[in-house]
This record gives sequence, C-alpha cells and structure tokens, in this order.
Amino acid sequence: MEYTLKEMMTLVAAREIRNNDIVFCGTGISMLAAMAAKNINAPQSVIFFETGAIDSKLEDLPLAVADSRIMYQSSSNAGLLEAFATMQNQITGAHIVGILGAAQIDIYGNLNSTVIGDYDEPDVRFSGSGGACDVASFVSRTIIFMTQEKRKFKTRLDYLTSPGYLDGPGARKKAGLPGGGPDKVVTNMGVMAFDDVTCQMYLKGYYPGITPENILENMEFHIDISRASEVLPPTPEELTLLRETCDPQRLIL
Repeated sequence: MEYTLKEMMTLVAAREIRNNDIVFCGTGISMLAAMAAKNINAPQSVIFFETGAIDSKLEDLPLAVADSRIMYQSSSNAGLLEAFATMQNQITGAHIVGILGAAQIDIYGNLNSTVIGDYDEPDVRFSGSGGACDVASFVSRTIIFMTQEKRKFKTRLDYLTSPGYLDGPGARKKAGLPGGGPDKVVTNMGVMAFDDVTCQMYLKGYYPGITPENILENMEFHIDISRASEVLPPTPEELTLLRETCDPQRLIL
C-alpha cells in the first residue's frame, strides 16, 4: 500500500509507545500517534491530556486538547493543575511519555519553540512553551516530532525553551532535573535516538527511498549514522487502522 510521509511519521512514533505507558500528548499529529498506538500496538496504554482528561475512549479524533470529545468516557476529568501535578509526581511521572514538537532542536535534544533570532527583537516569535518545558523537564521520556530541515536542526538554538540533555552527560542532574529526557526524534525522513554515554543524537533509522546522507544534508550538525538501518514501512493493517479508525475524516492526515 502507498503511504504518505505524515502517515509514516505517525506510525513510527506510535511504535515507540508501549503497553502501560501514559502518553501525554498535545494537539495534532502527537494526538494521532497516541491514538494509533492505542489501536494498533499498545492497547493498554493510557492517553492523557493537559486539560485534565485521562484515559478517554476517543471514538472521534479531537481537533484540540480543549475539544470536548477528549472527555468522552474518560476515567477522570480534572484540570490543568491536576494534569501537571500528575506529570510531576515521582511515581506516575516515571511512566509518562511526552510527545512534543518545536521550531528548533540541537544535538542534545534541547528545543526552541519561542523565537527565531534575538529574543528582544526576533525575526519570528512563536507561542512559546505552553506545557512543553514541564513535559521535557519531568517525564521519563519524550518523543519529538520535527521536519527535517537545516534551519530546524541547529548547532546552537536561538532560544532554549525546553530542556533535552542540556550540554551533555550529567547536565540534567546538575540542573536539578529528574531522570529522563528525549528518547526519539521522528522526522519526515527518519528517526533519531540518543547515545547512552554521550547523550548526543544519532541516526537510528531512515525511511525507504531516503539515505542517511540525505538526512545529514538537512542538519547543521553532524551525527553518527553508522548504527542506522532502514525503517520498516507501514503494514496494510497499520494503515487501515490509522486511516479508517483513528482519522477517517483526514483531520490530521
């Protein structure tokens, strides 16, 4: 079956979600990835929204985290305070997977979603952190969606909005942050992981029809590509469930 790169990205991220994970997701493709995991490979995972809905049935894809459909047959409906308290709790936080996006990322997985250019006189000003800084700081692991472009994979961020591994091994602990950090970066060309020793990004997989060199050409910094292998394409079953069960109206796809 033919597939789009957005479908590939969604399913690659969904495959990273495991049973018993609590998935803290926002609006858009991150929500779709969480729904795909729930319907395909991780039926025992729990979807969790910053607006307070926990373990919703999600028969229809919500348009945003404030969409009332996120409350349908949920196990709990609370609010922002309870949502962020749950995320920062040392017990529940250890099982939460956060899904984030950003305008820029560096080799240690630090994110910028605030400004492009100088902070006081920026070329572009974005909406900022929202809850992303809290997610990146406190949950056990994060999956990051990025478009593979040089202007996004930066040697140096214009602004640090959300922490990854900061400046390398031991930096999160020194900054007073708990364990965790970025786990995978999913792009429209491949998927990156982070080395256990150096905390630096490396190429884990590339999509069919794309080479590791293509990916390096779309980054400012160099990463290790020696461990990379081709990512398995979506199966017909994955695509059918994604298209017909998760997003039949093509709201995200």
